[in-house]
Amino acid sequence: MKAYKVAIVGATGMVGQEFIKILEQRNFPVESIDLLASDRSAGKKLYFNHREIGVKETTPESFKGMDIALFSAGADISRYFSPIAAQSGAVVIDNSAAFRMDPKIPLVIPEINVEDIKKHRGIIANPNCSTIQMLVALYPLHRANPIKRIIVSTYQSVSGTGITAIDELTTQARQILNGQTVIPHVYPHQIAFNVLPEIDVFLDNAYTKEEWKMVEETRKIMHDDDIAVSATCVRVPVFIGHSEAVNVEFTNPMSPDEARRILVQAPGIKLIDDPSISLYPQAYSAAGTDEVYVGRIRTDVSHSNSLVMWIVADNIRKGAALNAVQIAEEMIKRDWLHIGG
Repeated sequence: MKAYKVAIVGATGMVGQEFIKILEQRNFPVESIDLLASDRSAGKKLYFNHREIGVKETTPESFKGMDIALFSAGADISRYFSPIAAQSGAVVIDNSAAFRMDPKIPLVIPEINVEDIKKHRGIIANPNCSTIQMLVALYPLHRANPIKRIIVSTYQSVSGTGITAIDELTTQARQILNGQTVIPHVYPHQIAFNVLPEIDVFLDNAYTKEEWKMVEETRKIMHDDDIAVSATCVRVPVFIGHSEAVNVEFTNPMSPDEARRILVQAPGIKLIDDPSISLYPQAYSAAGTDEVYVGRIRTDVSHSNSLVMWIVADNIRKGAALNAVQIAEEMIKRDWLHIGG
């Protein structure tokens, strides 16, 4: 099997380290790997397949000879370095929001729109974590019975903000339990023992940027501008794992049993749905796993064509690093690495 030269940009971050772990776990065909980060992280040591590798500063020369570049270093870094990497001959799979709504750049969830990969001109965008898990669960149902409207409320873990947020939740919980005063730094308010209906900045339409991502990305990935989407995104004091309460209106009625029959056969999904024994998806048990978990499927008593369900996934894996690696795997399998630009 051919092996590939891979670069990871943002290698010292949470998603970057998950890239390394997933490439190992899935036996991705790596000929060589370069671990890249900011100048502050240059010189740190990480491991790939039990081999110590020094982290290098990301520069325009970092991508010469690379086949694939996995980016998770923020939108500004992606906007600057991704075109350079693509011009150097690498295919960029970018986890930031920099290119998601660019009409010339594919936005891909392999279980849904894998064919879009071959439209790439050197850059492919990875969707937002909350969008990925929702659509992996909804798309198989949409194929059977077209979706008209989605109303989603998310319960998103602090790992979506990064390691500093995990540290802040840990510190605040300890301070509160010890009767100490909490001063928030990462979030505008205390996150320990609290929920914050604010993820990313507020837009002029009173939605947050995170909520609007779910609206726009859903339509782009599903190739359907007529799907109505409304989202409320909430940060919760959970370390890893996003949960979503989803109300979905179909063109025609669909029973919970029919939805279960479809989902149990769908790729990337694990059905956990037996309320009689309190069996349903939970964030803590989803952490560290690859599946999107679906449960609590029930008829919406307020609308005959609607179902309600609960969707959970590890936001760092399927919501970020795993989805990107799956895109790379599909490119290789289908010989689409050098299509387009």
